[in-house]
Amino acid sequence: MVMTSPEIDPVELLRSNGLQVTAQRLAVLRAVDHLSHGTAEEIADTVRDEIGAISRQAVYDALGALGDKGLLRRIQPARSPARFEQVVDDNHHHLVCRVCGRIVDVECAHGSAPCLAAADDAGFEIDEAEVIYWGRCPECQTTMPTRVPEQVVSKT
Repeated sequence: MVMTSPEIDPVELLRSNGLQVTAQRLAVLRAVDHLSHGTAEEIADTVRDEIGAISRQAVYDALGALGDKGLLRRIQPARSPARFEQVVDDNHHHLVCRVCGRIVDVECAHGSAPCLAAADDAGFEIDEAEVIYWGRCPECQTTMPTRVPEQVVSKT
């Protein structure tokens, strides 16, 4: 789901998912769409720029409600704050730069959902897999040509 798509009305999206339409929720949806992988703090700052004062708790509440309805996806790479995105209906994964913390979506390597076929499922009915690839983005490779192991900049 991408909010900038002309066929998706955010008001109808909230209503059809049983959520009350509020200025805060609409602003949070727009902020997540704009930031792509933004932290709650970054989302709160963007919402404040748009609608004025909003508490951190109101942003967390909106993110929680939207996530509970499957309208947002929460990811949390190791040693990083939680990030939020609106692409929820596919099986994509993420690339994370160890140096600057940049996160990029990447399609699943082998088709529609191969990661859902675990070598041993231990009796689980698997419906989702989360894969994170770690490395250095092109910009950090240029500015820091030698590998920097296990260093992640936490953007909070």
